[in-house]
Amino acid sequence: MLVTIATFSFLHEARLAQTQLDALDIPSFIADEYTLSNLQWPYENIIGGVRLQVSEEFAAQAQEVLNEPVEIVPTPELELEPEPCPYCGGTLGEPYIAKPPPIIGWFFLEVSVRQCMACGKTTQA
Repeated sequence: MLVTIATFSFLHEARLAQTQLDALDIPSFIADEYTLSNLQWPYENIIGGVRLQVSEEFAAQAQEVLNEPVEIVPTPELELEPEPCPYCGGTLGEPYIAKPPPIIGWFFLEVSVRQCMACGKTTQA
């Protein structure tokens, strides 16, 4: 028999919890998952929220897993070398969208460009 171990406001929250249980080989089931996926979010709470269920034999273990605090480990940022300017070898700035002149603007798509910090020339990003 299945036991509801947690109730969530949103389907994606229940799926994240289900992933935690799956990682530890605890079989779980989201009640009315396909019904909820077709409903707008305000209606999920009307039918009792999103219920995560497991069999009775795994209930205590699953409850323990979901009640443990999750440690969030930040990922280190990558240090990228700046791209050199093709004209002078200086450092290019961050890319931005160049707007074409208003008269011909609707004929052309906007282009992403980068401006050199040394010479001021722009290149396509």
